[in-house]
Amino acid sequence: MTSDYGPLSARAFPMNIVTFDNVSKIYRMGQVEVAALRDVSFAIPKGGFTALIGPSGSGKTTALNLIGCLDSPTRGEVTVAGQAVKGLGRRSGADFRGQHIGFVFQDFNLLPVLTVYENVEYPLLMIRDQPNRQRRLAVERVLEAVGMADQARKYPAQLSGGQKQRVAVARALVGTPELVLADEPTANLDSQTAFMVISLMKQMRDAFGTTFVFSTHDPRIMEQAELTFRMVDGRLADDDSAHSQEAAT
Repeated sequence: MTSDYGPLSARAFPMNIVTFDNVSKIYRMGQVEVAALRDVSFAIPKGGFTALIGPSGSGKTTALNLIGCLDSPTRGEVTVAGQAVKGLGRRSGADFRGQHIGFVFQDFNLLPVLTVYENVEYPLLMIRDQPNRQRRLAVERVLEAVGMADQARKYPAQLSGGQKQRVAVARALVGTPELVLADEPTANLDSQTAFMVISLMKQMRDAFGTTFVFSTHDPRIMEQAELTFRMVDGRLADDDSAHSQEAAT
């Protein structure tokens, strides 16, 4: 796929779209405190293709939730697209996500009673008051971009896993967000399909100028990232954090 913007990389966009400044996240379960993140600091450049990597329980999903403004840090500061996450309430957080952030989930989260077209259109109906023609053009554009235009009338049950994830990517991009977050987007896919989906996400980054941040513990997928932050027990691993910080500035 050719891009009107040309090749995009972390170097091409030195500005950071996400910053973590000494961030900790503590969950309280009765009298017990569980630290999901411990004094984490990093920066993610605009236009990059970044992975949070590590085993289950390492804190990468918690970090992704903070970036997605689905939660707030216990200590420290998370800034996304210039907005401090702590400054967002429930309503303002939902509005911010609708304007700036798209999501891709490992289990696709497609609505089974809606067609491919309707699933992709759904975020526009929920968040944005757009004329019918404008919505139609937006949906058709992203379905064409992910190679699913000819499947628009099908339902999720009629699609393969790879096709479902393509639709999920289209849904995440339909509102032209600055940032797309993908939590284990290849976990339910075979290796060949997983690489195809990651390649598609890179193509979409190049075509739309969107920053992609995804979590994974699959070493075959980690290699596809331009910038990685390895997490262990809620902290950044020392051997990767210095390199990652240098690359992000």
